[in-house]
Amino acid sequence: MSTLLVKLVTPLRTVLEREVLSATLPTVEGEITVLPGHIPFVTTLASGEGTLRTADGDEYVALSGGVVEMDGTSMRILADSAERSSELDLTTVQAAVAAAAEAMSRKETLSDEDYARVAAALEREGARLRVARRHVPENLRSLD
Repeated sequence: MSTLLVKLVTPLRTVLEREVLSATLPTVEGEITVLPGHIPFVTTLASGEGTLRTADGDEYVALSGGVVEMDGTSMRILADSAERSSELDLTTVQAAVAAAAEAMSRKETLSDEDYARVAAALEREGARLRVARRHVPENLRSLD
């Protein structure tokens, strides 16, 4: 069975590097699924859920912004932020979403730069929340 090497990195760390059967990612043009041998491309990553299908099962990641580059045998995902579902704590993510939404409610008092920063945070936290709600086991949802 043919595989594709995926390397997912953020400015802070390498989140994962592994062989996958397919990668499904959110892009600004919509969701794409990439298989081994796909033609080369470069596209812009959007905030949302990524699914990496492996021989051992699916792995889910919360992604926000960045670039995806495919060369036919390997894929590099350069994300603004990325977290595996196993790294997410639902309670913490819910608190971050609430804080971002509260900051957004004061948009009349925010500068354009601060508004853009808060809007990006809300989009990022929304992606994290969707992944946590769908893929974090109930018994691991809060580490408090």
